[in-house]
Amino acid sequence: MKIRTGLRFKAQDSYDFNASAKKWSAFSAAFVLMVSMGTSPKAFGAWPKMQKYNLVFWFKNTTCALRLVPCALCLLLISCTSNITGTESVNAFISRMVTTHQFEESELNELFQAVEIKEDILKKISSPAEGLPWYKYRKIFMTDARINGGVKFWQENEPALTAVEQQTGVPAEIIIAIIGVETLYGQKTGNYRVIDALSTLAFAYPPRSKFFLGELENFLLLCRDEHINPLEPVGSYAGAMGMPQFMPSSFRSYAADFDNDSHRDIWHNKGDVIASVANYFVKHHWQSGQAIAIPVSATGENYKTALTGDLKPDLRLAELESLNLKISRPLPSSTKVKLLAFEQQQGEELWAGLDNFYVITRYNHSPLYAMAVYQLSLSILNKKGTFP
Repeated sequence: MKIRTGLRFKAQDSYDFNASAKKWSAFSAAFVLMVSMGTSPKAFGAWPKMQKYNLVFWFKNTTCALRLVPCALCLLLISCTSNITGTESVNAFISRMVTTHQFEESELNELFQAVEIKEDILKKISSPAEGLPWYKYRKIFMTDARINGGVKFWQENEPALTAVEQQTGVPAEIIIAIIGVETLYGQKTGNYRVIDALSTLAFAYPPRSKFFLGELENFLLLCRDEHINPLEPVGSYAGAMGMPQFMPSSFRSYAADFDNDSHRDIWHNKGDVIASVANYFVKHHWQSGQAIAIPVSATGENYKTALTGDLKPDLRLAELESLNLKISRPLPSSTKVKLLAFEQQQGEELWAGLDNFYVITRYNHSPLYAMAVYQLSLSILNKKGTFP
């Protein structure tokens, strides 16, 4: 399929992306029979995969809801739909892109005829790794492969890392750890077409439809701006792209052109990747030379009243002391911290997160993620001096 002037795609300017995954098969009539009999498809060892559909039923109790025969019959009708074009939600999105951003309606219709809804993405978005306890989550990222790979990445890209650190104040080890946690230094950038992932979540995942509609809008805009064929980029099941796994809105706001070649290439250009990660932190108010997180010890359990869901530092040191908490290194009395508890196999590990820890959580709004990045960065920094 050739995307023409409306998206301003130029074949000679496109990047080389991996091929998309094979198409999923449609529901079979046997599935409807199973549902009508009150049998969960999971009992048969597989979950039917919808290739493209017009209507989506969203529910928490899947087994119970699937026992409804009318729902099953609707799903059968859905499975017979060849593509998502013509649906009310897609038509509304296309109309907005035409009206707001002057895209060509015919070209967007043609584009969405090639879009595939991925049922397995809906499974993955419902069970992210951040749902694990810390002692299990940490093991995913604190591995020899990620630590040694981080040192190697540092050695191979030291000029760019040094230049960016000097310019932005963001430590090289933090930049490297982000790339290591996100994609194992570019080895695992995802294999879903970004437009399939974003469309699946925009049109078939009601809990976050608004967010992913915005990301789909930004994706088409960045493809037009960067002269990229929107059918080519691949990424994560959530539509995150390249070595730093930027969402389209983040790409448009923070991606940087390190070598001034008029392209912001976060898929292949290591300098652009490094500068983009640093720029993300700078725009979220990284404080150069300041601490990130500090271990805390507790006497008693009064501290639990200070464990809240918000991640922004909200406790002064005097308040920590009143809760029988002791921080492991001196800080100015005016410093605010966030008390964080990380689940161990037995008990909890307590940390005080500072402003820079909060900045890391702007990259991924999970304290587990931010702590994994921080601890990986320390291990990479410590290993660098002894690495052969």
